[in-house]
Amino acid sequence: MVDMVDQIRHSPLAGKNALVTGATRGIGRAIVLALATRGANVAFTFRSSVEHADALKTELASTGVHALAFQGNAADGASAEESVKGVLDAWGSLDVLVNNAGITRDGLLLRMSEDDWDSVVKTNLKSVFNFCKAAYRPMMKQRSGHIINLSSIVGMVGNAGQTNYAASKAGIIGFSKSLAKELAGRNVTVNVVAPGYVETDMTAAMPEAARTAMLGAVPLGRGAKPEEIASAVAFLASEEAKYITGHVLNVDGGLAM
Repeated sequence: MVDMVDQIRHSPLAGKNALVTGATRGIGRAIVLALATRGANVAFTFRSSVEHADALKTELASTGVHALAFQGNAADGASAEESVKGVLDAWGSLDVLVNNAGITRDGLLLRMSEDDWDSVVKTNLKSVFNFCKAAYRPMMKQRSGHIINLSSIVGMVGNAGQTNYAASKAGIIGFSKSLAKELAGRNVTVNVVAPGYVETDMTAAMPEAARTAMLGAVPLGRGAKPEEIASAVAFLASEEAKYITGHVLNVDGGLAM
């Protein structure tokens, strides 16, 4: 029987070094594990839960890959630079960057506070700017790299009560397409994964009526598992996707069809 570690050595991302933001729970955690089980060394960022971060590092160690964890605020430029530098210092290259950090503060615009707007835009959109800017020069110099930014179907079709979230996720799409054009000449791809309704702690907190209405609009009739989003990210991080850039991949069960 083939040993798991031996399988990982011959996996699609073997020897690649990846950094995933906002990764201790939900989709981010699933992405970290998907990259690791395909052979990548994975660094991840987290904001507050040291306990969850330690548990994830322990799980990664069991796969035989190297792991790093960086605590900080993804909306802070200095924190992003420190995380990217940490990966480069430890492993010598950054081959895959996944921007997943995100929050929601839902409410009708009439009642939305300025802090609700600013917090969501900074965490969801400015964090993408911060980490992409920090990774720009290293990837450009090594003439290779894959950047995958997590948007949302809401950023494409909108959703009442989520003007801040929709604006941040729509911004990620425009940002990514522009960056893809900047970096294409250096063999660096930039793509977007846009999930629909995903079964996570964040969506579990939605009112039951809202969850039922959302699921009723999904042609496949169910929410996605975080692992299904992670598989799409892992594909775009691999050499199998090296001729894809500036693309938005909807993983939504047909919701935006």
